[in-house]
Formats: sequence, structure tokens, C-alpha cells
Amino acid sequence: MRLHLLGVNGPFPQSGGATSGYLLETGDTLIQMDLGSGVLGRLTALTAPESLNALFLTHWHFDHTADLSVLIYRLEAAGAVLPVFAPADPDSAMRRIVQSASCFDLTDIAPGQVYTVGTASVAVGPARHPVPAVGLRIEAENKCLGYTGDTNTMPGLADFYRNCDLLLADGLFPANNWAEGKPHLSAALASALARDASVKRLVLTHLNPMFAPETLLSEARPLFSDVTLAEAGNVITL
Repeated sequence: MRLHLLGVNGPFPQSGGATSGYLLETGDTLIQMDLGSGVLGRLTALTAPESLNALFLTHWHFDHTADLSVLIYRLEAAGAVLPVFAPADPDSAMRRIVQSASCFDLTDIAPGQVYTVGTASVAVGPARHPVPAVGLRIEAENKCLGYTGDTNTMPGLADFYRNCDLLLADGLFPANNWAEGKPHLSAALASALARDASVKRLVLTHLNPMFAPETLLSEARPLFSDVTLAEAGNVITL
């Protein structure tokens, strides 16, 4: 498996950056996870968006879905229909746009479900966020990728990501900015999750441009040593 980091910021991009968006290649299967602001152009540099086997959305916030409204024009021009898997959220304006567009085939998903997409198995897991949200566990080629989407602490996270080869985790906050009621993990809590889940490697993502990356790493590494920050344009081979 190869994971392309297309957009790694949230809830807004740094200069020249993009918010959440990741492309996973496994054999001939292409799975896009989230499609935030600025991601579509970077995806198109790698593959035709209509060639995707599926798009999984962890939730409907705009920093994870903003480019969907523009993708409509591309899919309509190509005469293509893209399968989209996302949690049900009737309050989401973007979800209503996707439901009304004939170029999307929307499936509502919830924790506990498992989907086969090409050569990959995609399991849907728990997440805690102000809107309905999920995490993903993708297995293919005897490898496992976990992606938390946006979440704070909650029971069951470590069990869901147990023994993943790579955990792509929301580690937005430095410790002094985190609180129990916040919508994201801290970098240290993401590392604690990686440790408790016995994953092999951790990549912190959903990076807020207002927080110093060196602070995130300095707080994360004492709890889990094999941790790096997501960097847009990087490709990780599992």
C-alpha cells in the first residue's frame, strides 16, 4: 500500500497548503479519504478523480469536504459516478449537495460496518466529534492503515486500531490548548493512542498552522518514539 498525503491541515490551510485529504493505492485499487480545501488539484496531479474506486468521508465538516462541490463539475464532464461513503448527518449542507448530485452514489456508514473496495477491506470505527464522525481501518496486501479522522478521546479507539502498521491520527492540539470538550486529540494523546493500540508507526495530521510543529513533536515523542508530522506531498509505503 502507498499513502499519498495530499492535504494535512485543519481546520484551515497554511499558505499554499490544503486541508484533509489522503489517497491510498493498493494494487489497482484507489481509495480517497476526505477531500478538503485544495485537495482536488493535488489528487488530479496523481490520477483522474473519476478513476477512484471510492471516496470515504470521516465526517462532513468543510475542511474535509470542501472540494466535493467542485468535483461535481469534473465528474459530470467525465460522465462518471463516484461511490461516496460517509456518516449520516442530515444537518450537513454539503451532504445535501452530494445527495442531490447524480454524479455521486452516497452510502451512509456507521461504526461496526465493513466494506470491500477492490482489493481492500475498509472497516468503519468510532470517533468523537461535534458532528457524526467515524474512523477508518483499511487492510490490504497484509498491511493495515488506521485513520482517526477528527476525534477526541473515547472508549474503543485503541481496540479499533490495534496492531495497525500505520496510524494517521488527529493530533492537532499542544497539551496546553487541549481540553476534554475540544473536538480533537492533542499530539500527546495521539501518541498515547498509538502506544495503547500497539501500532508500528504514527503520523500526526490535521495540523493547525497556528501551532508550532516542533511543540507537537516534543510532546508526542516521549509517549511513542516512531512518530512524525504529516507533510503534504509525502508518500508513505506500508
